[in-house]
Amino acid sequence: MPIYEYKCTKCNEVFEVIQKISEKPLDKCPKCGSPVEKIISNSSFVLKGSGWYVTDYANKGKTIQKEDKTSSTKSSTK
Repeated sequence: MPIYEYKCTKCNEVFEVIQKISEKPLDKCPKCGSPVEKIISNSSFVLKGSGWYVTDYANKGKTIQKEDKTSSTKSSTK
């Protein structure tokens, strides 16, 4: 079941409620009984595994070049 956030218009209390999608939204604050409004917040999910843009397609065609430490030594002749 989804978790919905509400904020009271009078006391500014923010609270979460687990509700079915088919349930009516809350209309009263449980603390003071004033009207509440539903808050839209960020969702928290992570796309893991292969097949997502970040893991497969973002770095496609890019190659990481390693620096050759042996080529950085110079020999001088006089």
